[in-house]
Amino acid sequence: MRKDYPRPELVRKDWVCLNGEWDFAFDFANTCEVKYLHFNPTNKITYNFPKEFPLKINVPFCPESKLSGIEYTDYIGACWYRRNLEFNISSGKRVLLNFEAAFHTTNVFVNGKHVGKHKGGYTPFSFDITDFLKDGKGELLVHCYGDSRDLNQPSGKQEQLNYPYGCFYKRSTGIWASVWAEVVEENRVKDVHIITDCDNGKVNIALDLAGNAEKKVTLIASLNGTEVTKETLTAQGGTAKLYARLNIEKFSYWDLENPVLYDLDITVKTEHGEDHVRSYFGMRKLETDSKGLKLNGKRVFQRLVLDQGYYPDGLYTAPDEDCYEKDVALSKAMGFNGARLHQKVFERRFYYEADKQGYLVWAEYPSWGFDYTRDSSLLYYLPEWTEAVERDKNHPCIVGWCPMNENWDLLGKRQCDDFMKQLYLETKRLDGRPVIDVSWNFHVMTDYWDVHDYTQDLTEFSKRFSQFDEGKVFDPCENQGEYGGQPYFLSEYGGLKWPIEGEGWGYNTEGVTSEEDFVERLKGFVSVLYSNPRICAACYTQLYDVQQECNGLYYYDRSKKFSQKTIEKIAEVMRATAGYEREE
Repeated sequence: MRKDYPRPELVRKDWVCLNGEWDFAFDFANTCEVKYLHFNPTNKITYNFPKEFPLKINVPFCPESKLSGIEYTDYIGACWYRRNLEFNISSGKRVLLNFEAAFHTTNVFVNGKHVGKHKGGYTPFSFDITDFLKDGKGELLVHCYGDSRDLNQPSGKQEQLNYPYGCFYKRSTGIWASVWAEVVEENRVKDVHIITDCDNGKVNIALDLAGNAEKKVTLIASLNGTEVTKETLTAQGGTAKLYARLNIEKFSYWDLENPVLYDLDITVKTEHGEDHVRSYFGMRKLETDSKGLKLNGKRVFQRLVLDQGYYPDGLYTAPDEDCYEKDVALSKAMGFNGARLHQKVFERRFYYEADKQGYLVWAEYPSWGFDYTRDSSLLYYLPEWTEAVERDKNHPCIVGWCPMNENWDLLGKRQCDDFMKQLYLETKRLDGRPVIDVSWNFHVMTDYWDVHDYTQDLTEFSKRFSQFDEGKVFDPCENQGEYGGQPYFLSEYGGLKWPIEGEGWGYNTEGVTSEEDFVERLKGFVSVLYSNPRICAACYTQLYDVQQECNGLYYYDRSKKFSQKTIEKIAEVMRATAGYEREE
């Protein structure tokens, strides 16, 4: 059972883990919501509840996974969950029911009453269920509907043909991340947004507050248990936003070699009670120019690896929190300093591990399976994507955002450029970090110019990437957009299937028949990329195999494909840029 705290950037001591055994029922006809259009003039929605729950499921694992206890891999479409709740609620307290993620549309009921609805399969949502409980008790019903074939539902790498193929994998229907609850003060912290200002030794903090009482708010930043700075503010009754600016005159940077994290304790006191949460931040400065990324004033070549975020027995869901720490460590052992988190919003604990280990991250949304050819698609996509950005914008590990990936022509239509432009602009409005509008194909507005290229011929690879003419770059896709001098990022390359024997899908490995051949092929790629001063980042496909895809540097279960000696050679090849700075 997953018992780890799901929200490391805003921690309360008292919380209730609701993972574990729940009652479960399939709803193949998806009959939860019913509208009687002809006989109900108000068009009011009514709800059908199942008469029985014949199965048990281990939440938070999806019913397609082995760890769920069900492992049903045919199309599900919709399903029901049930469990009982019981809380000890004193005066002035509220009960928040939290879901980390469920695919794709979720309706929640307590004691037969509709509590709320959430759309989006990859981001957290929360409901105040206090008034729905009876003496602190309630029957919780959860209905989830999701279809990877629905073009209004982004579904990422979830397969659409009822069997995994190529780089598409088994589906993850319903609840796939932790469910938990908090009994909180009515006057409390709802959210915190932290922006560090290294140039001036400041930490800018925006607090979202709940409750109408006058509040005394104390913020204490500390390092290794020693207080660094403190600020106390007063929020008048009904204040929803409170802003603080903490001074940190002498600070330690968060960087790749020494990822220093400061603790931030926030206390909200009223005459009725006290709410205390703990957050954290890293003092780091990101800069991007035509030559790429600077971290704390130092030029950094982004040696990235593609990470799909899948697990053999849990699919979308890691069996335990240690998996995130191990995945980052495995990547660093191969010489990478970061990852593209590909076609999935990873659980928050992954970002926490990346923060702790000094690991660069490009955050992406699972855009595949979505219709990006209409401007009206913005109504569906933007709310989901902005929830992901809002959730993760405090993490120092994130160096860029990428809302979409490989927008090929869909149903004979090209992507809607207005849709892509607005995605870019809204992302920049929410957060100042670099944004790639779509990872390869048809850039409209982008801070990096990125392409994908799985060419295996080293002669051809060198011809394409060893040098660029002034004002030009190589792009394997025609009419992709007008290059504007942005830093250049080869955001997918490699994909060497290994081992080459046996079944499984992968890219061409002609001429690679031994571990030595593999290292030499990789060295050939990397030498070309590192020699071109206009290439600032590269992402190798991929960290580990996923189901039938065998392009990983590790097996699906994260066991070693190569001898330790070969792993060390691969790391040596990748780390050729360690401490590297481009000529200014």
